[in-house]
Amino acid sequence: MAIKNIAMQAYTNALQSQNKFDKKFDSIMEAGKPEANAFSNTLKTSLSAVNDLQTQKKSMIEDFASGKNQNVHELMISLQKAGLAMSMTSTVRNKVMTAYQEVLKMPF
Repeated sequence: MAIKNIAMQAYTNALQSQNKFDKKFDSIMEAGKPEANAFSNTLKTSLSAVNDLQTQKKSMIEDFASGKNQNVHELMISLQKAGLAMSMTSTVRNKVMTAYQEVLKMPF
């Protein structure tokens, strides 16, 4: 009878410890979620804008080649916008990769 009580007490303690761990784990996971204006959201929005410019450029080239739109001025502006956006994206990517490599070189 005493052994059953000790086993039940150990089981209850284990459940309570597990519940405490779950609550602590959930609070840590909630703290790790990105904020609304986090860098990752800004990066995703910027990449989406660059992708939109590339898609617009492609459709304008197709329209110009098929003869639907003969406005060379708009086509050239679209090409320059898409090219500049891609160049800036590549520069940011290179800077991020350089920073990542510097972090990897840091001694622990």
